Amino acid sequence: MSEEVVSKNFIEVEIDKDLKEGVYDHVCTRFPPEPNGYLHIGHAKSIILNYGLAKKYNGEFHMRFDDTNPTKEKIEFVDSIKADIQWLGADWGDHLYFASNYFDKMYEVAVDLIKKGLAYVSDLPADKMREYRGDFEHPGKEDPSRNRSVEENLQLFEDMKAGKFEDGSHTLRAKIDMASPNINMRDPILYRVAHMTHHNTGDKWCIYPMYDFAHPLEDAFEGVTHSICTLEFEDHRPLYDWVVKSAGFPHPPRQIEFAKMYLTNVVTGKRYIKKLVEDGIVDGWDDPRLVSIAALRRRGFTPASIQKFVELSGISKANSSSDYAMLEYCIREDLKTTRSRVMGVLDPVKLVIDNYESDELEWLDVPNNLENESLGSRQVPFGKELYIDREDFMIEPPKKYFRLYPGNEVRLMNAYFVTCTSYETDEDGKVTCIHCTYDPATKGGDSPDGRKVKGTIHWVAAKTALQVEVRLYENIVDEEKGVYNEDGSLNLNPNSLKVLKNCLVEPSLKDAKAYDSFQFVRQGFFCVDAKDSKPDSLVFNRIVSLKSSFKLPTTNN
Repeated sequence: MSEEVVSKNFIEVEIDKDLKEGVYDHVCTRFPPEPNGYLHIGHAKSIILNYGLAKKYNGEFHMRFDDTNPTKEKIEFVDSIKADIQWLGADWGDHLYFASNYFDKMYEVAVDLIKKGLAYVSDLPADKMREYRGDFEHPGKEDPSRNRSVEENLQLFEDMKAGKFEDGSHTLRAKIDMASPNINMRDPILYRVAHMTHHNTGDKWCIYPMYDFAHPLEDAFEGVTHSICTLEFEDHRPLYDWVVKSAGFPHPPRQIEFAKMYLTNVVTGKRYIKKLVEDGIVDGWDDPRLVSIAALRRRGFTPASIQKFVELSGISKANSSSDYAMLEYCIREDLKTTRSRVMGVLDPVKLVIDNYESDELEWLDVPNNLENESLGSRQVPFGKELYIDREDFMIEPPKKYFRLYPGNEVRLMNAYFVTCTSYETDEDGKVTCIHCTYDPATKGGDSPDGRKVKGTIHWVAAKTALQVEVRLYENIVDEEKGVYNEDGSLNLNPNSLKVLKNCLVEPSLKDAKAYDSFQFVRQGFFCVDAKDSKPDSLVFNRIVSLKSSFKLPTTNN
């Protein structure tokens, strides 16, 4: 009997090698976001990857905020990131950390680097520093302060910490190699002066470590073994290694880079989303037209659907884009057998059954999901006056139109056959009421004489229908023209949101709560909006329509 072949991505292969060779005796991964915005679908890939690796190797997963830049960071972002990660199912347990909690230790490392002759204080202005840095074709020039004595550097760095210098006037730089072909190694800045209040440390500090100095130290302080990050940090790896080795860590974390998740025709850049929020084009970072994790959750996506999407997108070193339609495929697959199928009428027109003699409601037993019997059934009221969708009736239908029109018989879903006998219109010719007769012998939707009908339409009973608001979404950018205009601005789609105020749904939804989701028959999957919905005025977001042209790619075995 042959052994089962286990497919591993390249990161798992490298971790296996490290463990086998004794480089590390355990695995510790982390997710280290900067709290300067909400997380988006790309971050979900990193969260799921890092947490999944820790779980697979029975290791530790650390949640850490890289909060070294108080100019852009807010508690709002800290709270939103925590909520997103917990919602995705990543459990950090007791391992919640903040880079700012290490500021004292980082300062000690900086002082130690100065004492070792590996760092110096510079008063070179920013424009001159850029000029001295050189470019890919020309080596850099040495900072005039590069050869200051250790004693002078220690005093100047202490003065920086004591608040004696203005913002931007002094920096602490690493002393590495101004001729390095890797520009990141040309005496990078380690600390800058910034008199700003920090969300976590208040006014304790007026100097703050740069990301490229703080980030590798944080990993080293926490005992992270594998720093899994995206490809744009590959050129920074030599600097990260230099920092932790110069600081005296004998077993520095190993950085392994993977390709970011790019999604077609969506906006993920924090700068653009911030502008959309500030300009009032969207109603916050969680607007359902965005692909922030909070927005996807509000719209009705599930953790399982996002995890499936990440799995299908794969882990590689080559940049590529995933189709948004694949994300929609994943949520359809997750919801189609797990949610009740209910009736909702988005553009209602009244239908009266003239030969239905009783004014009392009749209660029909309706299965919640024909593909999943375990979801049971519910009681749906039926009566003389109903509402159907306006698109399900035409006065003069085209060929192959199988729904309701004068003289045609259709099936009312789970109820009876009805035949249109007449209709009423207003002065503009708009249909206001459809009159039908029904066949009592067809209860349940089948005819005892074997009579067939080609059309089945959904409905709600007029007496018990709940009026709700429905929001239909399209991509916030115009897919035909691309995401960005020539000037770099967003190419916005004016039809990205359509609000329907007078929709009607069956009464089984009266107790629906935030994030509850359902399939509206023939309309798509919908979720109760968590921000604007109230118990007496429900708001439903359409998560996704029912059908798509997307097909999973086939693989050759």
